[in-house]
Amino acid sequence: MAKYRKKPVVIDAIQFKVIKEIPCLHGVAKEHNSMDIAKFMNVPFLKVPTAPNGTPEGRTYIEIETLEGTMQADLGDYIIRGVKGEYYPCKPDIFEQIYEKVEDGAA
Repeated sequence: MAKYRKKPVVIDAIQFKVIKEIPCLHGVAKEHNSMDIAKFMNVPFLKVPTAPNGTPEGRTYIEIETLEGTMQADLGDYIIRGVKGEYYPCKPDIFEQIYEKVEDGAA
């Protein structure tokens, strides 16, 4: 048995988040940064569906095409551009354990 260390690599990432809450007839409408994520991923747009999950708001997510197939990124998840230009979602607790910010950039 041998021990290995992960090579240091700098990645680009953006967090899927609510950027504005707008009062409306049914409570609060939430505006997401899906257009910023679409630009980051170089795609024209991203669909932001909401699925029931036992809460009045439901579960809001985006679908990411990865090397392993389609994955869902929930609000709060990070979308990472890998070293070969691939994209995949990462839960915030895992992201924060693995990565630290080295610089701010426009997304």
